[in-house]
Amino acid sequence: MPSATAPIRPAPPIDGRQSATALAVARGTQRLLRSMGFACVCELPLASGRRADLVALGGEGTVWIVEIKSSIEDLRADHKWPDYRLHCDRLFFATAPHVPATIFPEDAGLIVADGFAAELLRDAPEHRLHATTRKHMTLAFARAAALRLQSLADPHGRFSDG
Repeated sequence: MPSATAPIRPAPPIDGRQSATALAVARGTQRLLRSMGFACVCELPLASGRRADLVALGGEGTVWIVEIKSSIEDLRADHKWPDYRLHCDRLFFATAPHVPATIFPEDAGLIVADGFAAELLRDAPEHRLHATTRKHMTLAFARAAALRLQSLADPHGRFSDG
């Protein structure tokens, strides 16, 4: 039985769509973003109906979205990523070290990561959110984070997925 004082470590939601590479890139990227003062939520549904791989929220309310691409094919097959700009102040791609950095669009930031760490190769241009969109994103982030923590504390509760 775990100790009552053992810290709970929330894991990103795994729904079977993410490859092992994508999960490793997400973990390393989250470590980098945390070191930069951001909190992260994985797989956050957006008002547009899309789902962002990572949303990072800075202490001053800055919203970044990170789209994870685990291969060349993954990037080439995705035509929806420009839509994410409507929901963030900065848009980044995060990828694994084996994926060539040259294939990523220049008008987005670029992070290279593995399961342990990440490096910011290119910063993203800023396009500040409208106040209404910022409020919506901040509330969506807060609700998702709180509900995930609640489900960890009560995994078999009335409103849990389990």
